[in-house]
Amino acid sequence: MGNDNNSNIGSYKNLIVYKKTVLIYGITNYFCTKYLDSKNRTIDQMIQAARSGKQNIVEGCSAGKKSLKSKAFLVNVAKSSLKELLEDYEDYLRVCNYRQWEDNSIEKIKMRELASNSENDKMIMDIVKSRSPEVIANIAIVLINQADYLLYKFMQKIEKDNRKEPP
Repeated sequence: MGNDNNSNIGSYKNLIVYKKTVLIYGITNYFCTKYLDSKNRTIDQMIQAARSGKQNIVEGCSAGKKSLKSKAFLVNVAKSSLKELLEDYEDYLRVCNYRQWEDNSIEKIKMRELASNSENDKMIMDIVKSRSPEVIANIAIVLINQADYLLYKFMQKIEKDNRKEPP
């Protein structure tokens, strides 16, 4: 999961999953303001879900200093928020009759590879700014799925640490 050596003392900025949610938040802001009707309530919901995914990692890591149970709860909220955002992007593709990248599609495979290194985040944001809304939504879906997996692994670590914590 990246530089997670100090996860119990709140060093969230070095977490790969945190960096990924910062990118997801940026992409979502860009996508919503550029491609969705300003009267559409979905804009606020998508931006808030992306923000919640990011912010609950921050809060969870900060709470982790005192309580692993609080940390687990907040990280789970982050995971739930990103699942909600994932559904919004999938709905967008479906409603607009756009194609969602299949698991074995060249686009999805290449984006997974590119997004597997947080050093590429600026490049990904540049790519987003030059692509269609269909491609942007698919990029966001790839990133959200990666973040979801990383949060799952993070939850496993928290649960393991929780078993070690005295009652």
